[in-house]
Amino acid sequence: MARIELDKIRHSYLANPSRDSDFALRQVSHVFEDGGAYALLGPSGCGKTTLLNIISGLLRPSHGRLLFDSHEVTGLSTQERNIAQVFQFPVIYDTMTVYDNLAFPLRNRGVAPADVDRRVRETLDMIGLADWATRKARGLTADQKQKISLGRGLVRSDVNAILFDEPLTVIDPHMKWVLRSQLKQLHHRFGYTMVYVTHDQTEALTFADQVVVMYDGGIVQIGTPADLFERPRHTFVGYFIGSPGMNVLPVAVTDATARLGSQTIQLPGAPKAASGQVELGIRPEYVRVGREGMAVTVTKVEDVGRHKVVRASLEGREIAAIIGEDDTIPAEPHMRFDPAGINIYSDSWRVEMSGRVEVGDTA
Repeated sequence: MARIELDKIRHSYLANPSRDSDFALRQVSHVFEDGGAYALLGPSGCGKTTLLNIISGLLRPSHGRLLFDSHEVTGLSTQERNIAQVFQFPVIYDTMTVYDNLAFPLRNRGVAPADVDRRVRETLDMIGLADWATRKARGLTADQKQKISLGRGLVRSDVNAILFDEPLTVIDPHMKWVLRSQLKQLHHRFGYTMVYVTHDQTEALTFADQVVVMYDGGIVQIGTPADLFERPRHTFVGYFIGSPGMNVLPVAVTDATARLGSQTIQLPGAPKAASGQVELGIRPEYVRVGREGMAVTVTKVEDVGRHKVVRASLEGREIAAIIGEDDTIPAEPHMRFDPAGINIYSDSWRVEMSGRVEVGDTA
């Protein structure tokens, strides 16, 4: 496995890019540590697959360098980088058996037959296809074929990293959960460096130790699932992570007080240097519904099983709150904000608040 370093990587599919908007991938500098499990998360067109293909060697970046264990590999091919890549749709040999599909990359590299057999049988056990070893691949289901693709990445002991480009797109929901759990178990057991591209927040948050959130060709936040939920660094992260996403409300701030229309909201601290467009962000999980606080007009209640989502209007702005399945809504509903969940943003970027003790910090 390898430590992968992105050094000021930029990429454009145009011949002569001149503006930031000409770049599919704006300047990215980041390190994927050896043995880490990472997810590249973001909407379609944000640059995830472009970045993954640059790491694998399918694309050469317009600018910047790529290093594996401090050695530059920018000009090397995928084969020379010892990268395994699993694509959105299974890439297998239908006329071969399951066993031979996994053995093929090893035989291609001149691995001794005894070692080929050992590695293939170990991998078949890992991916749950040992009983299918002698079956032709053409008759298998979509999830079984994708397991073969995964196995071909896992069977090689010399790979520097295993890259996944939305590998569960063609898999049914239940099998997605099974395969995702298996991948996580394999990572914990063998310590592969894994980079997983997805637009699905559930896949990213359940698979990765560190999630790299991408937006408009750049990285807006890198962190643990807890970081992304509790402290979204950018309003896009708050919006994109969570269901429903974070409420974002325009406010005017003075010291540790925010004003939304005629309403006054006490903040957990005084924001530092909040200028430009100032907004308050709070997740629905931190909005309390009851008889105290700010008067609201409830517009809709969605029962989603374990809880309800209350949609309301607060000072002419839409706001969502999450309440328990058995909780009731008063005839004259009010909302208040738990200070632990309040974030302040200046021009879409999170501003620190003086005097605030962050979640996970010690006083």
